[in-house]
Amino acid sequence: MNRFLRAVVLLALLCSAVFGAGPNRAEAAEKKSFKMGYSIYVGFMPLAYMKQSGILKKWADKYGIDIDLVLVNDYVGSINQFIAGDLDGVGVAGMDGLTMPAAGGVDTSIFLITDFSDGNDALLSKSAKSVADLKGQDVYLLEFSVSHYLLDRALVMNGLHGVGAVKTINISDADIAAAYLTKPELKTAVSWKPMTADMLAGSKDTKILFDSSKIPGEIMDVFIGKTEVLKDNPNFAKAITGAWYEALATLKAGGDAAKPINEIMASAMGTDVPGLQSQVETTHFFYTPAEAASFLTAASTKKAWDYIRTFCFDRGLFGQGATSVDAIGIMMPDGSVLGDTKNVKMRVNASFAQAAADGKL
Repeated sequence: MNRFLRAVVLLALLCSAVFGAGPNRAEAAEKKSFKMGYSIYVGFMPLAYMKQSGILKKWADKYGIDIDLVLVNDYVGSINQFIAGDLDGVGVAGMDGLTMPAAGGVDTSIFLITDFSDGNDALLSKSAKSVADLKGQDVYLLEFSVSHYLLDRALVMNGLHGVGAVKTINISDADIAAAYLTKPELKTAVSWKPMTADMLAGSKDTKILFDSSKIPGEIMDVFIGKTEVLKDNPNFAKAITGAWYEALATLKAGGDAAKPINEIMASAMGTDVPGLQSQVETTHFFYTPAEAASFLTAASTKKAWDYIRTFCFDRGLFGQGATSVDAIGIMMPDGSVLGDTKNVKMRVNASFAQAAADGKL
């Protein structure tokens, strides 16, 4: 997927989702065939290798199930399919999982974290020397997306009062690089690779004021499933998890061993291997289940979710009915809840990563 489609811009989705609708028992009953959806983004591309290499089939066979990997060209469409029950799992940005299915009333669980942005997203300027210089200035970005979130964090961390300290101007990812390089009035922008790479290469005056490496773990990508579906069918998540870490071990190995996965991932993304590597370098993959489990259970991750939910509420992404940042409960792996304990709709589940780390899949 391109990350225009990852943007949390379709507030209508929150209204059109079956509000308050969790999975019914027929949907959540034990079954043998599953569909896992994903879109084109570097953090999800090992799925393409899992499918072509036969790794996923091997793990699905181990549990006596069938898993169909479904590439969905429309990212928001993939989330709609998940909400409707057409997909049993889907790859999303963590923030989108909260503001779309969870805020729409669907009890949603994260069962695997794939990666977080570690420099892929950046705040660039041709004129400002520091983030503090941006006060009162125009900043171009895709509003209500992870770019908007990055800008807010950059401003707060540099002594300004969030996005209210600047004037944000909405622009699509398809237009931002060309506009940045051709329009003199466009001096500051927030975007992500490959657009930021093009902007830096084409403008010698451009400086990186802030990037996602300054907020590690906050712009995260995850696999989600409906809580009751995962409860009744844990083998689905186990098979995905086992196959995922086998694929990532190949990616981590590098050299000739990683050549097949690099070529398949690059081809699936419509780029070449060097183009893929430029994105992998600024993407923090969780190469081992132990690393993933440690991250999901860390106090810093709970703090990151607090930042995320606060931003989402402040920007109206919880929907018109939400009167407080605590309107939606987010349950952490230790059972603690951020927000309303009686309305838990997002659950961070580290049990599958931990089982993989313990060799118990």
